[in-house]
Amino acid sequence: MDLVKKLGLTWPLFQAPMAGVSTPEMAAAVSNAGGLGALGLGAAGVDGARQMLQAARALTERPINANLFCHEPAVRDADVETAWLAALAPTFARYGAEPPQTLHEIYKSFAVDRAMCDMLLEENPGVVSLHFGLPDTGWIAELQAAGNLVFASATNVEEARACQAAGVDAIVAQGIEAGGHRGMFDPEAEDAALSTLALVRALGAEVDVPIIAAGGLMDGADVARALAAGAAVAQLGTAFLDCTESAADAGYRAALRDPALQPSELTPTLSGRPARCLRNKYVALGEALHARVPDYPVAYDVAKQLNAAAKAAGEPGFGAQWAGAGVARVRQGGAAEILQAIGVEYEAAQ
Repeated sequence: MDLVKKLGLTWPLFQAPMAGVSTPEMAAAVSNAGGLGALGLGAAGVDGARQMLQAARALTERPINANLFCHEPAVRDADVETAWLAALAPTFARYGAEPPQTLHEIYKSFAVDRAMCDMLLEENPGVVSLHFGLPDTGWIAELQAAGNLVFASATNVEEARACQAAGVDAIVAQGIEAGGHRGMFDPEAEDAALSTLALVRALGAEVDVPIIAAGGLMDGADVARALAAGAAVAQLGTAFLDCTESAADAGYRAALRDPALQPSELTPTLSGRPARCLRNKYVALGEALHARVPDYPVAYDVAKQLNAAAKAAGEPGFGAQWAGAGVARVRQGGAAEILQAIGVEYEAAQ
């Protein structure tokens, strides 16, 4: 399948979903400009996801990539959670707050959320992409029958084989350089930690579906290298973090350009799963504590509450400031302007 032709793209460029940062305005601007815009819906719930898709649809008639999390439900451990809350208590106190008494599994996995699947069948975004794993293969077939392409992320060959066996239309090869959460099916498994280009080449030798390169790609020359390695399309996230339409707050935007917070690093501290983040105060705190982090997304519940308390006190350094390895080259401007600039660079690099 020729993804660029199938989706009617001007350039082989996708905007990464980036839950919490991507907006309907960003996704629509990218799609209207000749790429594939995306919405990270894993944290939105069914109603919130529907509202975001409808808001994007009001701005574009072109396909939108609706991204969902397919993680295994959290394994709760009361002792671990109590110890983590106790370890964070002094930092809460520093910002005039108290930690919560209990924690909650704040995100429902798409793998067990039939209502979300039904909503997607009704809204038909054009593309549905999956992170952390796979749902029932019957759901994938239903989404495809309704007219959607279905993509799934893989961080190694074994995951890619599972994606192909499930019938997906393309595989997102997520290299170690990618910002945000690692898409590993099993976060406890050893991470092969392959670079984006190495992973693209490895998957190209093993699967027959198109490969989407993701991780550390910031400009047209990066895109050209990814496609030369065998990718059909390149997906860029950090390149759009500071665009006009991004939901990143002022503290996050400033942190993107703070050399003291670079390079970004992988840490489970914020959410309970490995994710690439700027080296901010929450990351430093997690490294200093000698307590086991609760399971994903339970750990994220308290992280969000501590961030809210710190922000209220004027401290922006406790948020989930996800960023890829290429963050030093982050851009500013409108999402369409950024996409077009990368497209022109790609054409010049061929």
